[in-house]
Amino acid sequence: MNKKIWLSLAHMSGREQDFIKEAFDTNWVVPLGPNVNGFEADLEKYIGQNKYVVALSAGTAALHLALVMLGVKAGDEVICQSFTFAASANPITYLGATPVFVDSERDTWNIDPQLLEQAIVDRKAKTGKYPKVIIPVHLYGMPAKMDEIMTIATRYNIPVLEDAAEALGSKYKGQYCGTFGNYGVLSFNGNKMITTSGGGALITPTEEAKKRVMFYATQARENAPHYQHEEIGYNYRMSNICAGIGRGQMYVLDEHIARRREIHALYTELLKDVKGITVMQRPSDEYDSNFWLTCILIDSKITGFDREDLRIKMDEAQIETRPLWKPMHLQPVFANAPMYVNGVSEALFNDGLCLPSGPMCTDDDIRRVVEVISSYK
Repeated sequence: MNKKIWLSLAHMSGREQDFIKEAFDTNWVVPLGPNVNGFEADLEKYIGQNKYVVALSAGTAALHLALVMLGVKAGDEVICQSFTFAASANPITYLGATPVFVDSERDTWNIDPQLLEQAIVDRKAKTGKYPKVIIPVHLYGMPAKMDEIMTIATRYNIPVLEDAAEALGSKYKGQYCGTFGNYGVLSFNGNKMITTSGGGALITPTEEAKKRVMFYATQARENAPHYQHEEIGYNYRMSNICAGIGRGQMYVLDEHIARRREIHALYTELLKDVKGITVMQRPSDEYDSNFWLTCILIDSKITGFDREDLRIKMDEAQIETRPLWKPMHLQPVFANAPMYVNGVSEALFNDGLCLPSGPMCTDDDIRRVVEVISSYK
């Protein structure tokens, strides 16, 4: 039997255990400590732009706290890219606010700037107030059209919360994703660019904002000898053990990015003559994607098989693939949410498949995946 080819497995540098051992040896087995501080400093140095980073228990926690910092309250509306994972939208509901879903454009598969502006104007006409926050997502590592998004956000004075969970290391016009908006979110889930087993981080604009986020992430405990609480807080801080994994992973981050880009290039080359199969590409050199996952679109009229046919065939061949994200405006849980759609994300969901792209994938693994596609009968 062929070995299983996984979609995106974690890959260790070998340095992780050194930081974990140090934490155990010094008894820093708590949600703070030298590894947490060091991991935050490593990330701040990496992304630049004079940003400050708070390491948290999950990317979802980072989204939640960013919305808290931006003053989102019950009854507010928050614009969110529809074509994304549910974690981009769920924290909006934690605060009693309403997500307003906006569809994608074809170039990057991310939020459509024209549709975004239409949504802003229409929500003001319908509710009497502008949405509180805009959440663009850099899907599959591909940067969104941040110049246009930020211009619109500035025009209507709406803060931007970038979901860069899949885009660590991706750049738009030479600047790292997650550093354009008021806040940015990173994820270190097991299948992301680097992992902390589970975890995330919030990119903040100032040291003062970082301290405030840390306050909310540690149960909003006031500065008093006893436990004094004047605001609602959360238990969202990253553990020192998980941060130790993250510190070790930073040694191979650039290597992981390079490998995923090599995998994308190999898929592109091997599939270029397969009719009806299109590998997702960046619109121009300005969009420097990390290619977290390589995605293809299947034109069933040409291939004779659709996305689900191919997914099942891959599964039979011991190859893990995944449909593209089902848009949030099509999810039953958000059936009543306002939406501004153009059919792009629904078409991408129907026709698209994510292929194995992790750094553990060998060139032979990629060729095996392509063989299943090219020989489909």
